[in-house]
Amino acid sequence: MITKDMTIQQVIEEKPDCAPVFMEFGMHCLGCAIAHGETVEQAAEVHAIDLDALLAALNK
Repeated sequence: MITKDMTIQQVIEEKPDCAPVFMEFGMHCLGCAIAHGETVEQAAEVHAIDLDALLAALNK
């Protein structure tokens, strides 16, 4: 289960098929240095994305 406290990098490592989901939500910098330490919650806030919608899509 993907949680808001996981880093983007953790999500990609555990569930690589989530990369397109991030892209669909406008997060195109999955390989950037910030993705290694930024949580899903922080990324959603920075990108003005609804956290609950993102988590629902990641956990499908």
